[in-house]
Amino acid sequence: MKTRITELFGIEHPIIQGGMHYVGFAEMAAAVSNAGGLGIITGLTQKTAGDLANEIARCRDMTDKPFGVNLTFLPTLNPPDYPAYVKAIIEGGIKVVETAGRNPEPVLPALKDAGIRVIHKCTSVRHSLKAQSIGCDAVSVDGFECGGHPGEDDVPNMILLPRAADELEIPFVSSGGMADGRSLVASLAMGADGMNMGTRFIATKEAPVHDNVKAAIVAASELDTRLVMRPLRNTERVLSNAAVERLLEKEKELGASLKFEDIIEEVAGVYPRIMTEGDMDAGAWSCGMVVGLINDIPTCKELIDRIMSEAEQIIRQRLEGALAETVAAA
Repeated sequence: MKTRITELFGIEHPIIQGGMHYVGFAEMAAAVSNAGGLGIITGLTQKTAGDLANEIARCRDMTDKPFGVNLTFLPTLNPPDYPAYVKAIIEGGIKVVETAGRNPEPVLPALKDAGIRVIHKCTSVRHSLKAQSIGCDAVSVDGFECGGHPGEDDVPNMILLPRAADELEIPFVSSGGMADGRSLVASLAMGADGMNMGTRFIATKEAPVHDNVKAAIVAASELDTRLVMRPLRNTERVLSNAAVERLLEKEKELGASLKFEDIIEEVAGVYPRIMTEGDMDAGAWSCGMVVGLINDIPTCKELIDRIMSEAEQIIRQRLEGALAETVAAA
């Protein structure tokens, strides 16, 4: 399947593994890239730029296919050393960077001069247009269903993707709620050039997370996610657990007086305990409504091959068949 995204990034299938904290290690990125998609190392999971350089080198030992790095720009008083991370990305020979969070414009000149393609994650059409205007090569359009930060507009992909297609000139991929061949065909039908998957890739054999995390995803339904930090306008979709329910109670009790410090126990520094140690009640962790569509733990190759096979079957049989029947009836 050829799309503007496969051509732009030099990949076989229009499937991207998004950046995920304490998931996007070299093993994850290499497995997705080896299966024909685009694997992504999560830059800020690496504590220093030197660590990121080592992780890029480690991934290059595992695959000769294209892979990228996610760089998220956080609103924080003590920002990471972004210039050093960018330098590690460039010196590591990376050709695709997924940016997220705040405006990536300050780092674009350095990335562009190094011949790097930039895909920026956006939760609205207006942000997508801004990304296009500053020179991003593509955008990942993130619907309200997504795990992590869906923005504050609450627009689901059935509306957001066609709106993006109406407005954008650069290619874009769908993100949020993506799991299978149906997701891919629907995304293409609504104007996207591929899809980005996060939660679905956590439930794979190669994902370097504790088995408890994978089991929780398989066991969950589409009703098991919660939105936290809405009063702080930093909304995050997470999987329900004891810590999340406790956090929501605090939000309810404190109302407009809620501060980040009130919920720091449930959200700060919890990812190593969850993803590495498997303590599923340690805190809030990003997870999409797509858990309702995840029922197994395949290898990345099995998953991507299945998605592409399903997509082809839907296009060639169901859709073409429906059209042929209509023509015959006429």
